[in-house]
Amino acid sequence: MADVDASTSFQSCLEKQKQLRVLFSSCVTRDDKYQKIIDLGRELPLLDPAQRTPENIVSGCQSIMYLHSFFDGAKVHFTADSEALISKGLAALMIFTYSGETPEVVLTCPPLFLEQLDIPGSLTPSRANGLANLFLKMKKEALGFVKI
Repeated sequence: MADVDASTSFQSCLEKQKQLRVLFSSCVTRDDKYQKIIDLGRELPLLDPAQRTPENIVSGCQSIMYLHSFFDGAKVHFTADSEALISKGLAALMIFTYSGETPEVVLTCPPLFLEQLDIPGSLTPSRANGLANLFLKMKKEALGFVKI
C-alpha cells in the first residue's frame, strides 16, 4: 500500500514525465534526441544575472551551469542556465519535471523518463555526469525546503 500512496503523491511529476516521453516519441536517432534537447535549451528562459552566483553553480558539469531555486511556501521552483545549449536543454527537462512540485516530490519521484528515453545513453559520459549532478543539486535544494 505504501507504493500506491507514494505514486499518488507524485502523480503530477509522473504525468509531466509522460508528456516528455510523448514529446520525444518522434525522436528515432541519437541526433534527433540531441536536437530536441538543444531546442528545449533554446526555449528555457534566461536566468537573472543576479542568480549567477558561485553557490548556484552545479558542480561536475562539462560547461558552467547555474541552478537557482526558491520556495513559495508549498512548492519548489527552479530556474537554470548554461553556456552550452545541450546542458541548458537537459536542465529544461529537469525543470519541466520538478519545478512547481513539493520538496517531498522532488526528493522521492525518480526521473524515470531519462532511462525510458535513453537520454543518458545518448550523452557523453561527462554530460551524463553533469545531468546526475544537476538532479542531485535539485534534490539538495528541495531538502532545504522540507518542513520538519
